[in-house]
Parts: sequence; C-alpha cells; structure tokens
Amino acid sequence: MTPDRSRDATPGGRDELRDAQEQGRICGLAVRGQRDLQASAAAHPELFPADPFDTMLFANISLAIAFGAPWCTAGQLRAANRTVLWGFALDWLIDHRAHSRDEVDGLVARCLAVAAGEPPAADDHLGGYLAALQDELATADAFAAHRPLWRDRVDATVRAMAREWEWKAAWRPGDRSSLPSLDAYLDNADNHACTIVNVAHWLYTGDEATLARLDELVTVSDQVQRALRLVNDLGTYERDLRWGDLNALLLVEDRAEVEQRLATLVETCRRMLDPLRETCPREADYLARQVGFSSGFYQLADFWGMS
Repeated sequence: MTPDRSRDATPGGRDELRDAQEQGRICGLAVRGQRDLQASAAAHPELFPADPFDTMLFANISLAIAFGAPWCTAGQLRAANRTVLWGFALDWLIDHRAHSRDEVDGLVARCLAVAAGEPPAADDHLGGYLAALQDELATADAFAAHRPLWRDRVDATVRAMAREWEWKAAWRPGDRSSLPSLDAYLDNADNHACTIVNVAHWLYTGDEATLARLDELVTVSDQVQRALRLVNDLGTYERDLRWGDLNALLLVEDRAEVEQRLATLVETCRRMLDPLRETCPREADYLARQVGFSSGFYQLADFWGMS
C-alpha cells in the first residue's frame, strides 16, 4: 500500500517530510564521520592540538563530505574525511607554525618522501598521519594502480601551500604590488586541497566507469577547486585579515571582480560537468554538490572553529 503523502507536501508540491528525512539522514552520516575524525585526531595529539582542531572543525569537515556524497556509507567516506583533516594539518603547520623557508621545505620534503613510499621518521607526525592515510587508501585495489596520480596530487598540494607561504613572507601589508595577481593565485588553488580529497575519494570508492575517467574528473575537479577557493575567500575575509592570511579580496580593488570571476568559474564547471553526466553521473553530482554546499555554508559559518 502506498502511503498518502498529501499532508506532507506543500502547496508548491515539495514533500517537506521526505526532504527533512533525507537531510536528517545526511546529518547522521556526518555525525558518524565526525566521530571517526575525533578518534583519528585523538590518536595523534601532537599533530592535532585541541586549539584549533576542535569538535566544530571535525563536524564541519564531516558535514561537507557527507553532503557531497550522501549516497555513500560512513565507511566509504572515511578516506575523504581523513584526507581533508590531513590537509588542515598541513595548512596549519605551514601557514601558522613554520617560521622559516627551511621549515617549510622540510615539511614538503617529508610529505613527498612518504607519498613516494618511504617510511616516516618517528617524530614526523604529519608524515606519520599521511602514511596511515595511504595505508587506508591501499585497502582499495585502485590505489596501487593509480599511485602515480596520488603522488602527483600530494606534490601539487604541498608545493601550492609552500608557494602561498612564500607570497605571505614577501607581502608588505598595504602594498598590493607585493602580492600575486588573481590569475596566479587561482593557478595555485591546490593550496585549498580540494582535488587531492576528490582523488582519495575516487580511488577509495570509484567504480569501473569512474576509474576509467579519472583524468577527466580531475580536470573538472581543478576548476571546482578554483571556484571553492573564491567561495572560501569571500566567506572568510574578516578572519583572514585577523590571522594575516592571504585572500583573493586583497589582490584586487573591487570585491565585484572576485564575485564575477567566481560566477565565471561556476559556469565553466557547469559546462564541463555536462558531458560527465552521461558517463559518470554520480561523480558529476558529487562535484556539483561541493560547490553548492560550500556556497551555502560560507554564508553563515567557517570550517575553523576558532575566531
């Protein structure tokens, strides 16, 4: 017998009860992810101090991942969640704990060595977490076959964060000429660590059709990453000013220029996603949902819990 949902539907035809039930299920999926992240961080206290790695950060990460791929189980989202957390640790160490180029170069070198298969030193907490993440990824058969792609994305991510450190070190506040152009800034969008998370997710969960089109998916992901870089900057400008972080709004005279560039990037992503809807419809939805979630989330909140 088919239940009568007429009482649940609004005059416009939406079934609010069913919509809320699905949203609640996704939030439940996020809660499971949050618990895993908290346990993972607790096992590495030297890498994830409670300030700034608080429960709000874990919740925000798991919400983003759950809403991006709500068709997955909590176990299937484990690799993506942990890759995001590794990216936050890398960002924190380079942006806020490294005080010299030698320190930055050391972080980069250790991550690249671990990505190449070398065991981390006992006191290399970031490398140790990356090694554990790679062990988790290696439980999926696709990881061995596509290990070069993973190494490339680790390389791109750590070098992009190091490049941002260089820009900050050369920055003279109030002097826009000491900063990169908006184009150069967007070309360095791997510092946002979005595509590396997507690669981890696809290697961990991807079906045959997904794995066969990784090159196409990564190309689109890089455009999504650029868009998310600007979504983040538009939503976190005040916090970035307090923290002394770079932000796209510091590179231009008019906020409208960044907003227009974002609109252009989103439209580009839409066009690039269209062909993938025929071959990888779920992964096309996954990339589109990333842009949609972040665009809504940053209207009210920030991933970092501390102000």
